[in-house]
Amino acid sequence: MQAYFQYDSKKTGGVTISHLRFGDKPIKSPYYISKADFVACHNPSYVDKGFKMVQDVKPGGVYLINCQWKPEELEKHIDGASRRYLAQNNIQLYTIDAIDLAIEIGMGKRTNTILQSAFFTLAKVMPAEEAVQHMKEAATKSYRKKGQDIVDMNHKAIDLGANAFVKIDVPASWADCPDTPEPEVHPDRPEVMKMVKDILTPVDKMDGDSLPVSAFVDHADGTFYLGAAAHEKRGVAVTVPRWDEGKCIQCNQCAYVCPHATIRPFALTEEEAAKAPEAAKIADWKAGKGKGVYKFAMAVSPLDCMGCGVCVGVCPTKAVTMVPREEEQPQEAVWNYMVDEVAPKEELFEMTVKGSQFHQPLLEFSGSCAGCAETSYARLVTQVCGDHMYIANATGCSSIWGGPAATSPYTRTKEGRGPAWANSLFEDNAEFGLGMYIGQKAIRDRLKSDIEFVAENGKVDSIREAAKEYLASYDDGKANELATRKLVAAVEKDGCGGEHCQAILKNKEFLAKKTVWIFGGDGWAYDIGFGGLDHVLAQGEDVNVLVFDTEVYSNTGGQASKASQIGQVAQFAAAGKTLAKKSLAQIAMTYGYVYVAQIAMGANPAQALKAIGEAVAYPGPSLIIGYAPCEMHSIKGGMTNCQAEMKKAVECGYWNLFRYNPALAAEGKNPFTLDSKAPTGSYRDFIMNEARYSALTINFPERAEELFTEAEKKAGERFANLELQKQMFEQEVKA
Repeated sequence: MQAYFQYDSKKTGGVTISHLRFGDKPIKSPYYISKADFVACHNPSYVDKGFKMVQDVKPGGVYLINCQWKPEELEKHIDGASRRYLAQNNIQLYTIDAIDLAIEIGMGKRTNTILQSAFFTLAKVMPAEEAVQHMKEAATKSYRKKGQDIVDMNHKAIDLGANAFVKIDVPASWADCPDTPEPEVHPDRPEVMKMVKDILTPVDKMDGDSLPVSAFVDHADGTFYLGAAAHEKRGVAVTVPRWDEGKCIQCNQCAYVCPHATIRPFALTEEEAAKAPEAAKIADWKAGKGKGVYKFAMAVSPLDCMGCGVCVGVCPTKAVTMVPREEEQPQEAVWNYMVDEVAPKEELFEMTVKGSQFHQPLLEFSGSCAGCAETSYARLVTQVCGDHMYIANATGCSSIWGGPAATSPYTRTKEGRGPAWANSLFEDNAEFGLGMYIGQKAIRDRLKSDIEFVAENGKVDSIREAAKEYLASYDDGKANELATRKLVAAVEKDGCGGEHCQAILKNKEFLAKKTVWIFGGDGWAYDIGFGGLDHVLAQGEDVNVLVFDTEVYSNTGGQASKASQIGQVAQFAAAGKTLAKKSLAQIAMTYGYVYVAQIAMGANPAQALKAIGEAVAYPGPSLIIGYAPCEMHSIKGGMTNCQAEMKKAVECGYWNLFRYNPALAAEGKNPFTLDSKAPTGSYRDFIMNEARYSALTINFPERAEELFTEAEKKAGERFANLELQKQMFEQEVKA
């Protein structure tokens, strides 16, 4: 029996069985395969991190590494144990640079076809010529719906991959090399370091099966410490951003759109700038608040970056470029210095696109796809709300990138506070979030009576005044956060000793007003969880809902949802969706007391930020729907163009931006603001830039024309109705 399996970069280092054969017959087997004739590593970072991969190769088997390294560089990248195994077991070692080959032929980061071709040549499961022919036939069948140019590109990749590998002679000296020392781990709280050592590091090296049950005792209740994702240092990006301080105009747009919070601006005092590592790039402050007082730096974490390049696309002065990760490795020390040693400058914390990025992002280094729009939105919410927020998260993409065990990307401030996050089922997440709100509200209301007693009867002036300030800001999130700190500090310093003060200290974590957010995708909000979402919005309570609208069930393979548009191709809509997209925003606006907004940060960054701020300030239910381009859309050029695609969507009328704020009506103002302009771009050109639409023209050309014409007509009607709605609200206000 021969077995072949590959470490597949698309599965984030997981093992996928490619072939299992007995003689010439493929068979299915329920048995675990511990040794194979062929193992391939598709991402060089897995070698750098010391994943136990080569140990899965049979003696005399083949090990292929996809990397840009020269043969003489391998020794510094392959760990000692792996080098020993290679030499002692006569492993046939090969390298292939599918990374540069894919870029050269226009496939971007897509190396899978090149590597598959190399596999068939090296594994010898069938004659190489026959394998190439089968692969080309399969590529034609799989990609013809995306256009002949894509088919031709894959055929070229197959031809290249079949012979692009290089045989490496394993030095005999490797047989006796010592183990490689464990890399130094960045320090953190003792309990976090224990979790990193006992759980995160073994799991991160694909060695989680070796962990005993006792390793999880401290986490038996399902909780894990915030911020552990900062210790993964995946290093999966081939290229990362390089910042040119001379070209930068300090607009912070690159940080604003970064899905993984790996590029961040910092304001430094002269003293902080002087102590920065030698590799730090520091510029004079160019304009506005801070000029003449602070220095400016844009820090990048090369090992946390996913290499999407979205930051490059939004930079107006080309001050950010993508370069090989290893060239930027010295910037990791700069990143650590900026994060650890540079103090926040609260006077710069304005809620503008620029100012918002000086707030610490409390979502960082998630495992979402490179270029993901969902994490850009969620990260921005944490910068607006800070550490006083609860998040109820519906099962879906946002629960996968938001809550992987032991590697939480939601993090905390230097004071040790951060968002409280929990995942709920697909169908009841809105109710779960409402329960969070009611629970914390009940505790606060009970404590309020203790504080009222202290404010009226307290004997200590400092405590009494702090209590009054707290009560005056009770429903104001930011002001109440500061007032809470003052109250707790006063009670801890000058404690009055009574039962009311004791209750304040005992429950101090519940004192500050919390912002409750309910996160989920369109599959949850439009479909399976809609009944619960509608019920929760109708309660009138102060909860905020953020819908990541990808217009498809992204996490489960790309099924059509009620958020899918006319003509869109998806699973269960292979011939293009016939019915129009459900208008979740219009449904919510009919209540009259729900804040509603549609946003697309790449189209109007300021509008997106303003909507989030207004939703937080509004004392009732809020619903924000964010347009989120997704890998499932198959955008030409890839997710590097995520933010640009949002802009195109708004310009052609595919997506509309607006805000409905009931609080304005109470002030005698029009509650409806239409933030989109009349469409100027081509609707047809926009949708043809995405394979989820262009595929229909190949398989069903006549139907495509019919559906696209209808979709374009509906888009025009939709914008006209929004303009009419704006006028109607204006007339109501005047009346």
